[in-house]
Amino acid sequence: MAQDPERIPLSENLGYVLKQAQSALHSAMDAALRPLGLTVSQYSCLEQLNRVPDQTNAQLARGTFVTAQSMNDVLRGLQRRGLVERPDTAPAGRARPTRLTVAGQAALDDARQALTPVDQIMDAIAGAPENAHLVAGLQSIVAGLGPGAPDDSSDA
Repeated sequence: MAQDPERIPLSENLGYVLKQAQSALHSAMDAALRPLGLTVSQYSCLEQLNRVPDQTNAQLARGTFVTAQSMNDVLRGLQRRGLVERPDTAPAGRARPTRLTVAGQAALDDARQALTPVDQIMDAIAGAPENAHLVAGLQSIVAGLGPGAPDDSSDA
């Protein structure tokens, strides 16, 4: 018999604790990036472009968990600062591929260094074996609940 959800303390509810962890991580990253003049979304965009250059606005939005409109604002800000470059016109269709500039790579390197203490705290909290299990468990949740999951009605 399933437990009454109201009887489970929120502090023991997996979804609630995951959201708390996400919020804590976002706050820690924001504090580390703020002195560099970067937001978490901007850092995520730079990281995505470093790993896969020439992504479109839509691809970057999906990879950084923001809307396409928000990503457009992120890209404009990064472009004004000279951290990314996009062609004035799309080579085909409407998609304009984006690339890191040399200054963008330097900003990413600085951001990674600024985020090292956050990564170290997370690694210290969940040691190596536990960390691997935690990541595997979270990946299972993403696979089970994310797009393409068996009960995902958005494909219909």
